[in-house]
Amino acid sequence: MAIPFWLTKLLIRTRLARFTPRARRLTDGGTAYLKYYSDRVLTAPVEELLDAAIVPNSPNPDVLDLNQPVPDAPAARGAISVGRTGSHAVPGRVPATLPELSRAIADRYQETGRTVSPTTDVMATHGATGAYAAALDAFVNPGDRVVMFDPCSPLFTLGAKSRHAKVRWVPTWTEDGRCRYIPAAFERAMRGAKMLVLSDPGNPAGGCLANEDLEHIAWIAGGYDVLVYLDESFAAFRSDKPRALAAMPGTDRVTLTAGSVSQEFGQPGMRVGWLSGPRHLIRACQLTANLSAPYVPPVCQQAAARLLSETPSPDTAKQYQAKRQYTLDRLRAMGLEPEQPGGGYFVWVPVSGLKLDGRTFAEQLLREYRVLVGPGVAFGPSGAGHVRVSFAADDGRLREGLSRVAAFVARLKNPDVPPTPPTITDPTAEAMKEVEESRPAFSRA
Repeated sequence: MAIPFWLTKLLIRTRLARFTPRARRLTDGGTAYLKYYSDRVLTAPVEELLDAAIVPNSPNPDVLDLNQPVPDAPAARGAISVGRTGSHAVPGRVPATLPELSRAIADRYQETGRTVSPTTDVMATHGATGAYAAALDAFVNPGDRVVMFDPCSPLFTLGAKSRHAKVRWVPTWTEDGRCRYIPAAFERAMRGAKMLVLSDPGNPAGGCLANEDLEHIAWIAGGYDVLVYLDESFAAFRSDKPRALAAMPGTDRVTLTAGSVSQEFGQPGMRVGWLSGPRHLIRACQLTANLSAPYVPPVCQQAAARLLSETPSPDTAKQYQAKRQYTLDRLRAMGLEPEQPGGGYFVWVPVSGLKLDGRTFAEQLLREYRVLVGPGVAFGPSGAGHVRVSFAADDGRLREGLSRVAAFVARLKNPDVPPTPPTITDPTAEAMKEVEESRPAFSRA
């Protein structure tokens, strides 16, 4: 007989659920993690989702698969096949994650002093967006409190609000590349919260968390028993190597770390990201992902594994440091005062001194000079007077884009000078109308 949901919640609160067979199967024995699971996971058809007859594991190479869901297409032989690989999933773990990708991710974390089991603690996702969606669906219920640093990626805010969570903001500022916050304000926000969501380096300001900040976050999160979702998609674009938050006392059992090949390797089209963390948390994320976005294409996983296994070139970091400094110098020459980032490939630029808010600045710049920047209002309450400028473009486009920004800023400072928009080669009327009516797009990253 099925247990009523209200009784399930009561058993979890009283810690009696650990004695029920369903709870042990749901958590793979980690019943202490039940208090973190969302209602969606607790009410999921667990038996069916874990039944190999319904959601089968990929067979070993020596098994003749007469249950394959797609035909073997002779016309595709010799071309890239996204459905057939020589790899197979390991029974009992996330069926969509290839072993070579899991090993590459685990090896990467091993370099930071963090031990991750490739067979139980890693799952592939559809990019960083898919990783975040799986974590929210697994642990956040309507009305739960989610803590975020202000400013942060609009993806974080929109994802939490779409689950009807309550966002608690922690004001931050960037000082010599370091993300700073008031400890007392952070502690107040963490009281009664379900999850802390942050990225390091931060997006859009590029502030990095120092080791003492990470230790403080771990201490507070552990003390208040708050789950931590840490996005490290921009970790390759920082000069120092901090300690691993997921390995610190207090957060070692409650931290999910996300990454992707989109930002570091410039491969957003692969749509490959990952989540790593304690297997009992990963298990819940696996269930929600199986319901909404299962099976990352194997060929994409193989390509991602190869990228992650390659030794990064030291020249890449130097190139981005040079581009960062070039962008800062150009913006400062315009009379702007961008914050000094410590990582990432963004610059957070205040524009309120030009008597414009960030949205208006971005709209006029796009309409008159055909340059797109990110309006700061998308990144949190403190962003209204800012815009985000990325220096990830190739050198030529970056130089030309900043030159157009300089012309736009000069005109704002001297309104009597007529605008000089860039020359458009043989534009059609429809193209011109599209430029006039277009609005700034908010970047997902």
